[in-house]
Amino acid sequence: METYRPRKIRWIAGPAAGGVVVLFTAISFGLHGSAGFDNSGQFERGDQTAMIGLGILIGLGILAFCRPRVTADADHIKIRNVVGGYDLPWSVVRAVRFDRNSPWAQLELHDDEQVSIHALQAADKDYAVEGVRALRALHSASVNA
Repeated sequence: METYRPRKIRWIAGPAAGGVVVLFTAISFGLHGSAGFDNSGQFERGDQTAMIGLGILIGLGILAFCRPRVTADADHIKIRNVVGGYDLPWSVVRAVRFDRNSPWAQLELHDDEQVSIHALQAADKDYAVEGVRALRALHSASVNA
């Protein structure tokens, strides 16, 4: 069984998510006193908590880009992208493609549809090429069996 996940995006998304949470937490400590408008009220503890919560939610949104994964064996391929996923038998796959200038690999299906594989990204260079070659070998073995 072959499993691939994007590499470089994790190096970027993890620190970025942590930075957003730290930034929003620091901003929350600045929320005190008057809101700055005439008769607008005061910042309360709940406003600070909401700002930290917002930072956590944005950080989790950034970490969603670490979610992609592709797992394949002799019978099927399971793709999990940032949003959604697929579990396909190799029999419905016509080809595994990784075109020049394409941001990620794709499966070309027999019904002329294409399924993106976000786990194999061009930014990962040799790792992505290795993954595509492994998927092509599994696909070829399945088709020729």
